[in-house]
Amino acid sequence: MKELFLNLSRYPRYLIAFVLGLVNAYFEPLSRRRSNPVTAIAMISAVISGVISLALVTHAMVTPPTVN
Repeated sequence: MKELFLNLSRYPRYLIAFVLGLVNAYFEPLSRRRSNPVTAIAMISAVISGVISLALVTHAMVTPPTVN
């Protein structure tokens, strides 16, 4: 039983390493392109629109529907 809990305790570390690897693979090519002002503006706009979209979808999922 001790080995089971030892093995299960490793999974969060694997998940964190996997997520950090995905984030690194996504942002590394973008960081090389930020020296161009047009690309930097486009990247900032994409991040802002993504955050707004995520906020609107989350708000629509959380708020209960109104009954008329």
